[in-house]
Amino acid sequence: MISKRDLAQRLDIPLEMVDRHGLGDGMSEAEFAALEAEPPAWLVQSRANRKKGARPVWATLTCDVCGYTETTRPKKWWPEFTYLMCGHHSMGELPKPASGHHRGEFDGVGSRFVGVVDQSIEGV
Repeated sequence: MISKRDLAQRLDIPLEMVDRHGLGDGMSEAEFAALEAEPPAWLVQSRANRKKGARPVWATLTCDVCGYTETTRPKKWWPEFTYLMCGHHSMGELPKPASGHHRGEFDGVGSRFVGVVDQSIEGV
């Protein structure tokens, strides 16, 4: 059985849309294959409405230190991260920033990540 969250991720739609269209209880792999083979009008429209270059519905976050991965809804405030790491790792476990670059940290990325952004000192 595919869970509600996994279903939303695989269809690349928000969890709210899963509930709105009565898919909140999940479905079997066979039901999912049938849905993908003949998507309902609302799913076709949802996919057609996506803008190129727009923020994705789901983002896969991977720790650059240990490889832990999670999938979550991206937030509008997230910049383009240079690195992601679990909150329990130290900055010393990442490569040092390039010469002439400043490092900034963003807590609260996903359930456990710290986002790291290296910027040119000239751009600061």
